[in-house]
Amino acid sequence: MFVFRQLKNAHTVLILVLVLSFVLAGCQTNQKPNAGSSGPSGTSSAGDATQAAQGAEKVLTISWPKDIGPLNPHQYAPNEFFAQGMYYEPLIDYGDGGQLVPKLAESWDISEDGKTYTFHLRQNVKFSDGSAFDANVVQKNFDTILANRDMHSWLGVIGQIDKTEVVDAHTFSITLKNQYYPTLQEFAVVRPLRFLGAAGFPDDGNTANAIKNPISTGPWVLSEYKKDELAVFTRNDNYWGAKPKIDKLVVKVIPDPEARVLALEKGDIDLIYGEGVISLDSFVNLRDSGKFETSISDALASRALIVNTAKGPFADLDVRLALQHAVNKQALVDGVTNGVEKKADSIIASNFPYANVGLKPYDYDMEAAKTLLDQAGWKLPAGKTIREKDGKPLEIELVYMGDDEVEKPMSTAIQSDLKQIGVQVKLTGLERQLRNKRMEAADFDLLFWGTYGAPYDPHSFVSTNYEPGYGIYESQQGLPMAKELHQQMKDVLLTTDETERQKLYTSILTTLHDQAVYLPISYLTSIAVYPKYVTGLKFPAHRDETPFDTLDIQK
Repeated sequence: MFVFRQLKNAHTVLILVLVLSFVLAGCQTNQKPNAGSSGPSGTSSAGDATQAAQGAEKVLTISWPKDIGPLNPHQYAPNEFFAQGMYYEPLIDYGDGGQLVPKLAESWDISEDGKTYTFHLRQNVKFSDGSAFDANVVQKNFDTILANRDMHSWLGVIGQIDKTEVVDAHTFSITLKNQYYPTLQEFAVVRPLRFLGAAGFPDDGNTANAIKNPISTGPWVLSEYKKDELAVFTRNDNYWGAKPKIDKLVVKVIPDPEARVLALEKGDIDLIYGEGVISLDSFVNLRDSGKFETSISDALASRALIVNTAKGPFADLDVRLALQHAVNKQALVDGVTNGVEKKADSIIASNFPYANVGLKPYDYDMEAAKTLLDQAGWKLPAGKTIREKDGKPLEIELVYMGDDEVEKPMSTAIQSDLKQIGVQVKLTGLERQLRNKRMEAADFDLLFWGTYGAPYDPHSFVSTNYEPGYGIYESQQGLPMAKELHQQMKDVLLTTDETERQKLYTSILTTLHDQAVYLPISYLTSIAVYPKYVTGLKFPAHRDETPFDTLDIQK
């Protein structure tokens, strides 16, 4: 009897095991992607429906022109900005309207002399390897950053740091050599002021050349990587902040812009995002197809011509003002960028900090331009098409990046506009290195250039205006108030008085505008193209950040 009960119980257990095995097998089959699918997430339509019913993993696939790089937060190329920005976190973040918001620092204090910044770190934050984020690891990151000051000298605050100190486990202080108001704003940049976990450091502690592992406090963990092919980021479910709504982000490396468009149309990717990632014609075609949602960000930076006041015809203010009225910027934006970029009326867009100063735009007015040239003594001889002064024709040179798909056609259009008022324009397209040499030597009449954008402007913009060596300072030497203007630019970076700072910025931007030192053409933007099932897109205020943590997939 005892043996019979043992056999009966064994038989019952066997049946239960078999039933359970079939159930588990069915569940696993439904969760596996169908290799034969061409859908955006690599699953068939039937698979999508089954997975959706069972709460399937949400996977967003995007494309990028290059490999993400080694994800070293303290290094530059070959690391990609977007990857470093989405993966690592700063003490302070750059929010809408240029507002500085807490990130890894919950709050901060500034000493009365404006030199010491004390950061109160967020508690209970873990790195992706489970180690604690605290003042000691902040110090470890600053040690390697400051050991490589020359590498990071482009960032003003790096040169200003005198000393750093671990006050306690959750308090960290930085003392500057001088007052430097953009300190907090520069703490929001993507690199190098972001934080690597201690176990990610090389044995010598110097991250300038390499790191061991990309260990971060951020919302993503790198779970798969194939160089020059793809990177897979998995949501960090132990993240201290608001967690992404998607489970995985797959980044496919697709160097060719048109191949990216084809991948979106085939459903191999779910999103095209960024600046210049596809041609503007392709963006318009995708928008007009009605198959995709499209979005354009607010102004991120400015595309402009630097006007050389130090030599040639543009040493005369009337000639510079004529230029402002003669170029049909709206036609440039509509014709060359298909309306993706936005017409610029000032060198720094009014949505940037301190830049909403009420400047009056220059209207497109050919007759006003001709009158100004007449006032300057440049007359149009009978039977000729080019103006002359003292027997010399009115000829200028416009330098642009030769392979730039926007600068080249814009240059041609500007040449046509200026010919209508009697100005002969020589176009010179150069590769980047030669163009930079011409700029640094101020060897141009007009030269295409772009501002840095958020969170770098307006302070980075003014610093490049007053510092010799970039070519901008040199090109402004024809201004009668150049010395006073450049002193204001130095002063604005040092003042700690908010009212005085705004007053200085108002004076600086007004002088540059009234003296027609730049010809602002358009505001650069980011674009996004995606199927209707991708929701929650919100462009970050920070030019180098991404919206991936707010996106969702609703199929």
